Amino acid sequence: MDQEIGAVVPHVLGETSRNQTAKRAAEVLVRSDAGFVVPTAKQKRILLVEFAKRNLVLYGKAFDIVKLEAPIDLNNDSEVGRNLDKIRICEIKSSGKKLPMDLKGYFFALTAAELLVAQNLKDRFKFIFVNTAAGTFVELSLQELLGKARGIYPTWSIMF
Repeated sequence: MDQEIGAVVPHVLGETSRNQTAKRAAEVLVRSDAGFVVPTAKQKRILLVEFAKRNLVLYGKAFDIVKLEAPIDLNNDSEVGRNLDKIRICEIKSSGKKLPMDLKGYFFALTAAELLVAQNLKDRFKFIFVNTAAGTFVELSLQELLGKARGIYPTWSIMF
């Protein structure tokens, strides 16, 4: 029994640390005045529906934040629908370690859902790499990300 508890504690602590870093990363982006908005659950549902109406696949767990190129009321479905071209769907990848702006040496996980949504949305989807230690970020499309990759290591994550 003790062995099981000991095995779970590091996982829980790691998860808490990742969540705190992700929250700080979102704060960095919102404070940047670059148009980033963390959508509410209701706003995410509206985005999912409006993208689906245009046969664009969007999975709610495959993005964290949106970037608006103009003021848009994300609570108004018809306004969201009229302005989809001005909305960038973004997935945050963050680190609390100091990293170079070219991200050399940075290793991160990319989920199948993120990859599929990025492929489907093309230029409407960006990966945002946030260095919370420096308060800086880099935006990359899937093509740019793959162009910078020095290695790709596919894995499967299994949850019991």
